[in-house]
Amino acid sequence: MPKGFYFLIGAQFASGLADNALLILGIYFLNEQGYPGWWAPLLKFSLTLAYVLLASLVGPFSDAFPKNRLMAYMNALKMVGVLLLLLGVQPMLAFALIGLAASVYAPSKYGLATESVEPRLLVRANGWLEASVVLSAVFGIALGGALTGLTESGVAAEFAELFSFASGVLVQTQTLPAMALVLCVYVTAAALNFGLRPMQRRVAMVAMTWQSISWSAFWKTNLRLWRDPLGGVSLYVTTLYWGVGAVMQFAVLLWAEQTLKLTLKSGAYLQALVALGVILGAFLAGRSFKLHSARQSLPWGLLLAVLLPVMVWVTEVWLAIPLLLCAGLAGGMLLVPMNSLLQHRGMQVLSSGRSIAVQGFNENMSVLVMLGIYSGLLAFGVSLSWIMLMFAAVLIAGITPLCLLLWRQVRER
Repeated sequence: MPKGFYFLIGAQFASGLADNALLILGIYFLNEQGYPGWWAPLLKFSLTLAYVLLASLVGPFSDAFPKNRLMAYMNALKMVGVLLLLLGVQPMLAFALIGLAASVYAPSKYGLATESVEPRLLVRANGWLEASVVLSAVFGIALGGALTGLTESGVAAEFAELFSFASGVLVQTQTLPAMALVLCVYVTAAALNFGLRPMQRRVAMVAMTWQSISWSAFWKTNLRLWRDPLGGVSLYVTTLYWGVGAVMQFAVLLWAEQTLKLTLKSGAYLQALVALGVILGAFLAGRSFKLHSARQSLPWGLLLAVLLPVMVWVTEVWLAIPLLLCAGLAGGMLLVPMNSLLQHRGMQVLSSGRSIAVQGFNENMSVLVMLGIYSGLLAFGVSLSWIMLMFAAVLIAGITPLCLLLWRQVRER
């Protein structure tokens, strides 16, 4: 890999670590402040909203400025969102601001990876990047769970006196020391972003114009990628995967609480197991698939769909552990080749920043829709078993035709 690539990995890890820890702390914060349980998925909904609303802007914005500096500024904006949460701003609004920063950060990090390596190394580079994303999720979720555990046990209260000077300004919450630690991690990520050295390949900045950021122009680029034979298939698969994966993230926590009778801290650790499985899947996918064979990863989507409803019927932790690892493994084996193919075709059809923005728009629209449905079903009292059966059916219906087409093409050869 070229010089500077591993600085990108380190910066992404630190930022992702803080993001995932903050989401777990945010769920605890909602419970502490008396919000009903179905509000928890709305935190993710708020984080995702900017990806859809600002989809026409973030791609050209990413292409118009040095991506490493832009990533640093977005980490600073995430810090502002955390401070607003502590100042008593409505949690959905604070998380929406953090999501705005993340929506600009995403095309910058993926665009930087695409611009810095040769096409023959792109699957491996994506394996590294996805491994860092998921590894940051593993440790971030674990960190968030550990911090909530310390908060529940009262250990964190010993450090609360350090913030007594702001007691009249900040909202009353036991999570204050934990939030301060998250802020420190964001500072580290921003510092790593500023320390990124120039990559091997220099890409000219593309100036922003009103025409380039208009929705009509964005929609045309969106359609161009959908109509590309390879780009459309990979975009379809990743869009479907991210919607179902977002639901699974919260379903695991609810399943751990209702069925396994675990605390939020322990549920977060189980959630981290899925992320560990994705890391293993990303590692294996990087060595098993090339760009020309990326579609051969599609059957792993069917395995993931089968495992989803099985999960809610498991009542023992010792059975849950290998099941969650297998679900994560299947997700990683599916996502990394499809994501690599999508980025490669996106850069050829559009540009690095614009293609990632199109990808983010579609994937996060899927997240918004499926999380909205999930939260609504919970609010109406639908059981988790039925909910997971419904989402598994959606995944099977979406992946099966592509697998049959792939099988027919293989037999014709």
